[in-house]
Amino acid sequence: MALQQLSEQQIRTWTRSQKDEWWFNNIYRGNMAQLTLRSALTGFLLGGILAATALYIGGKTGVAIGVNLISVILAFAIFRALHNAGIAKDFTILENNCTQSIATSAGYMITPLIASLPAYMLVTGVIIPWWQMLIWIVITSILGVLVAFPMKRRFINEDQLPFPEGGACGVVLDALYSSDGKQGMFQAKQLAVTGLLSAAYQLLISDGWMKLIQIRLLAMDKRAGLKEAWTIRERFDDYYYAAMVQYDLWVPKILGVDFRTLGLRFTIDTAMLGVGGLMGIRVASSVLLGNLLNFAILAPWMIQRGDIVERISTAGKTVPVSRIEILNQWGLWWAVAMMVAGSLVGLLAKPEIFTNVFKNFGRKKSAEEKVDLLADIEVPLWISYVGVPIFSVLAAWSTHAFFGVPWLLAFISLPMIFVLTVICTNAMALTSWMPTGALSKITQFTIGAIDRSNPASNLLPAAITAEVSQNASSLLSDIKPGYMLGARPRQQAIGHLIGIISGALACIPLYFLLFLPPDNHGVRSTSTLVSEQFSMPAAMQWKGVADLIAHGVSSLPASAVTTMIIAAVFAVIFEIAGIKSKGRFPLSSVSIGLGVVLPTDACIMMWLGAFGFWLMEKRHPVPGSSGNRFWVDGCEAISAGLIAGSALIGIGNAILNVLI
Repeated sequence: MALQQLSEQQIRTWTRSQKDEWWFNNIYRGNMAQLTLRSALTGFLLGGILAATALYIGGKTGVAIGVNLISVILAFAIFRALHNAGIAKDFTILENNCTQSIATSAGYMITPLIASLPAYMLVTGVIIPWWQMLIWIVITSILGVLVAFPMKRRFINEDQLPFPEGGACGVVLDALYSSDGKQGMFQAKQLAVTGLLSAAYQLLISDGWMKLIQIRLLAMDKRAGLKEAWTIRERFDDYYYAAMVQYDLWVPKILGVDFRTLGLRFTIDTAMLGVGGLMGIRVASSVLLGNLLNFAILAPWMIQRGDIVERISTAGKTVPVSRIEILNQWGLWWAVAMMVAGSLVGLLAKPEIFTNVFKNFGRKKSAEEKVDLLADIEVPLWISYVGVPIFSVLAAWSTHAFFGVPWLLAFISLPMIFVLTVICTNAMALTSWMPTGALSKITQFTIGAIDRSNPASNLLPAAITAEVSQNASSLLSDIKPGYMLGARPRQQAIGHLIGIISGALACIPLYFLLFLPPDNHGVRSTSTLVSEQFSMPAAMQWKGVADLIAHGVSSLPASAVTTMIIAAVFAVIFEIAGIKSKGRFPLSSVSIGLGVVLPTDACIMMWLGAFGFWLMEKRHPVPGSSGNRFWVDGCEAISAGLIAGSALIGIGNAILNVLI
């Protein structure tokens, strides 16, 4: 059934009161079940699981994957199957929507865990205690939700802004519950099958699982004399390098530098195939280009020049040249320049994001508009008026108490954070793009100009910008499908808060298991935050900006500074080309920069995933055909299955390696 919506003329000419009355009479579903115990519990559990997989992928790629449509499909399939089995009634459309609100909120909780907080720990060498991490994240997330409440009535009720991501979710929900649900069940099966295949492969390459199965359960060390658990080598080029030593084969080199030193490896990673499918060919190609440009061309040249060298650590040990050293000593700087310049140009190129924020400010309300028809189902504005000051003080207090940011700087950053949050929310409303990276860098550079001595002074206020703006934007994007389907916004807002708790409880313990595992003496170290398995690209970008603020450009090699300028110029050119061509320009400057901080093997797999789906789309262009239905309509379900199967087994493997 086609969803009802106002015409462009009605949006322009009607008052908000008229729009509210139309919505209440035509869309609102009254007392249909929405935030029920089962929808809350399902959202809480799905949110925790999906947030955990998002954390795993975020540590590998720096990309926070969306989980809203995945949660919709999973919740639909679960309760449709239970209904058909006579075990439980099917979800109502609003229960499913509430479940996705909770799950999506949980999924967005990972952003500071893969970006700002590990950057702080890498810069300072201090591990943040879990309870401080939990308190700080929950406070800043709730602050974002409180900031969003007044904006909901403006952006959604009055301006009827599209929120494309949330709108797509509303369309999918309407399609699932207005038909017999065959397409939803088909996509659920795609997700399940690809998830099982991905999990099976991940199981074969996981040392912890193989040790558990072969040694602990089957006792093959005693029965068959197995000395250690057998696994498939995750890095397939290891087989060549083993043969190379045995048979004196060719050693792959560029300008005399071994491929392994440059990080040019090949790993089959099904999760990265799925991430590539969600990225699309333009982004994935840009990522691969950035990686190969840095590690296959520039890095060997800089090693030959002597700009990248072995160094002596503070412990007096020689640190050989490696992918991480190439990144830290040289490559990170031009990557950061390209990402920051590209993000800011992309932001400034959308003036409506800024101008729409201030539209209608100061306009007097008519007597008709002062009557609030939705007072009993909207979130009362007094909650924001009381809550925002309280949680602002709590955010400033926790930032000062936990990270040593001076009180004055913590409070100075708050007005800037609120303005940037409104801009970010408006960007999300118009484009489904949250420019949290660009906006947080504005805070980071501004506060860094005031205090260069303490890295926390610029990192943590910028982190609050990212977390507050993301939670405000994601809440309104979650509420948009509810508005389209006639849900009660008050209950969706409560669901979003449940998701915050779900994501925090699921991800923070997992964070310490995945990225900060204890050594043989039970001691945790920040040296494990960045590894070959988890490259933490988002954190490396934040760290790069903090280091640049602290030490200045003069501390870098001359070649690095020159390359930063060139990268920034090309970022501007690429973004302008993308704007002029209306998105048809094949490269993304932000994605090129991201490719530099990602491992080469991950970039290759993401490109293969994106290329595979792009090729299938070209081969099956006709909507409704079996091939189009499977590959194009099912792209997100297949990609989600590849990610979830690999990530869940990978998380389990990390836990087993700690426990056994």
